[in-house]
Amino acid sequence: MSTLRTYAQLCRLPAVFTAIADIFMGYFVARGTTIVRSWAELGALVLCSSCLYLAGMVLNDIFDRDVDARERPHRPIPSGRVWLSRAILFAIVLILIGLVASRFAGFHGEGYQSVLVALMLLGAILFYDGGAKNSPIGPIAMGSCRFFNVLLGAGVHSPNLQLLFTREVTVIAAAMGIYVAGVTWFAKKEAEQSSRGGLIFGQSVINIGLVLLAAAITPQMRPVFESMGVWYQFELPNVGSSALLMLGVIAVVLNRRAIAALRDPRPAMVQSAVRIMLLSIITIDATLIYAALGDPGVPVAVGVVSLLIPSFLLGRWMTMT
Repeated sequence: MSTLRTYAQLCRLPAVFTAIADIFMGYFVARGTTIVRSWAELGALVLCSSCLYLAGMVLNDIFDRDVDARERPHRPIPSGRVWLSRAILFAIVLILIGLVASRFAGFHGEGYQSVLVALMLLGAILFYDGGAKNSPIGPIAMGSCRFFNVLLGAGVHSPNLQLLFTREVTVIAAAMGIYVAGVTWFAKKEAEQSSRGGLIFGQSVINIGLVLLAAAITPQMRPVFESMGVWYQFELPNVGSSALLMLGVIAVVLNRRAIAALRDPRPAMVQSAVRIMLLSIITIDATLIYAALGDPGVPVAVGVVSLLIPSFLLGRWMTMT
């Protein structure tokens, strides 16, 4: 059990459920119905996303091992609880499983879209972990990982990549990417005293992402997006006001946490806010499913929200960030 816990800490297991929520959201929004075309296909997408996400977390610690030895010596690699060679092997195995899983999803789709998007996601992960995270574009690189993760769930429903990148789900994926980029900016100095300027900027980007999400699910905005070349797979149901209200509640909770961290930018306060921001991805995804599918999508949305349970439980056992 001690070994399992160590490896779970290495790959930040509690946070993987946010990636799974993205897959469900991308899959059902792009499908436009609650009917699952193939459970094997959906399962393969979840497995692919989970493995690539966990691999990214392991790679993060591999590349950061020297910094962690100075600033976070308790982490699995610098503490010696996981040898570097075993961490590298663990990451490689996760990546291989993820890519193989994407091919199985492709068998049930229109072609190789799942494989291609999975490779794009892997490229974004390697770009971020390999050095971009320490540059000014680090948060943008992290946001691109979330962007491709949402599209991974949606890709099996588009006959080609060109159509995938001109759909409503692409706008939603981009908004989720902006949101995560904002969270990354907000969390940039979470291990030390954060600057209020950095926190304000991160909070602003988070809200831009939320506003774009709200626009994407607002029926009155649909003609605007269509005039920009974006087409909708689904007819927006008459739940726009309810979905917008749900997004508004999420925004209020997030901003209250962000303001509390601004008033007291110590690591504990910022880390607490970041944890809520990450967990809110699950509730945002559930809200988007409801907005796209209406009342028939409620059971799916509730199922996605239930991912908070294992994330919360594991989060009491180990850190998410």
